[in-house]
Amino acid sequence: MKSYKTLISPAQPIDTSGDPAPRVVMVAAYRFPHGDAMSNRLLQLARSATPPGATTLIVNDWPDTGGQTEPVALPPELRLITLFADDAGGRFRRWMRRQSRPLRVLRALRQAGVPIGEVTGICLPLGLWNLTTWIVLRLTTRCPLTVDVLERHEPGQFRHGRLTPYFIRHRWHSFLAARLADQVIAISTTLQRRHARPNQPVLVVPPQVDCADYRQPAPSSLMDSLRLLYAGTAGPKDHLAAVLEGIRRLPEPERQRVRLTIAGMTREQAAGMSDLDDGTVAELGDQIIFLGRVSRDRVLAELRTAHFSVLVRPTGGYAEAGFPSKVPESLAAGCPVLLNHTSDLATYVDDGREGIVLAGPGADDVRDGLMRALALGDAQWWQMSRCARERASAFDYRTWASTVSAFVAGSPDNRPT
Repeated sequence: MKSYKTLISPAQPIDTSGDPAPRVVMVAAYRFPHGDAMSNRLLQLARSATPPGATTLIVNDWPDTGGQTEPVALPPELRLITLFADDAGGRFRRWMRRQSRPLRVLRALRQAGVPIGEVTGICLPLGLWNLTTWIVLRLTTRCPLTVDVLERHEPGQFRHGRLTPYFIRHRWHSFLAARLADQVIAISTTLQRRHARPNQPVLVVPPQVDCADYRQPAPSSLMDSLRLLYAGTAGPKDHLAAVLEGIRRLPEPERQRVRLTIAGMTREQAAGMSDLDDGTVAELGDQIIFLGRVSRDRVLAELRTAHFSVLVRPTGGYAEAGFPSKVPESLAAGCPVLLNHTSDLATYVDDGREGIVLAGPGADDVRDGLMRALALGDAQWWQMSRCARERASAFDYRTWASTVSAFVAGSPDNRPT
């Protein structure tokens, strides 16, 4: 039989002797809190979900058998319990691990001395939502169960289309969430409309940031070069090829002024994961810099010195349902964005104010946007940077705290029976 061990993070021990008891529980299964988009979502959502004077308890089912290799430092209002698996196992064991997760979460709460009756709300991502989770947590806690929905996958994203196991599981979880969850947090208005049901509240919460994490920008002069940054692992969702082709189509003098840094992939990984054409990469030469996988601190440092972050996505489908976390992070860093409007981005990014909005996702659209960026003077860029930082306050977790905490915790009168 597969066995598990429950460890309380040594950097955040659970000590209720002088602290308010945890009232909200967030359940996750990420490499938390080590900097990827999912972990950042969990961290800021947990902070905004914490009622005033209370604490939120994060129970994370760590997906790595190697255990944590870095110290964990969390804000004082958060507590962390980490569950480690003793071995990875095969498909059946991984299925059993998913099915037994709610029982292990409840056991971890008991071991931490958290009375189930003091939990006023539980929030978990769509990927962890299944029938077992709903039955176990509903019968034991009788508090509102909130599902955080971040995306809606389309068959075209996967090699085997609708027959892909991950896609089938994703759509099944979406079906269950829309019908069994007490309430839903959606990352976009598109997902809000898809999950709207009678007597099931849906709250739209875009990706959140902590604006205090970001230092003042410090780029070089635009007169020297135009520095672009793409951060992430593109896969099929981001059109990196259109960005490179847009650079290639610039007139020669302007083209030589452009530098693009890609943080998150090596050149070899980009060739296998994205739509990049190796010939175009070779033609642009040292104008394209691949950093590979880097730390979050390195990404923040790159944002400080970039003039624009770039994001080109197809219109419709999954791009409309999601909301790229790269955008709030770039705005908070004072780095304007060069992008085409998808999802709810038109609400937050105005052309010529927080960034440059492309007419579409094509290479010619990118080229035209780059020409506009290259025509900017330093004073104009700094004005855009200030506007970007001002706009970022709309994503700061503090802005959302009262709304999200009231939504997740609910009120005693609305507790399920």
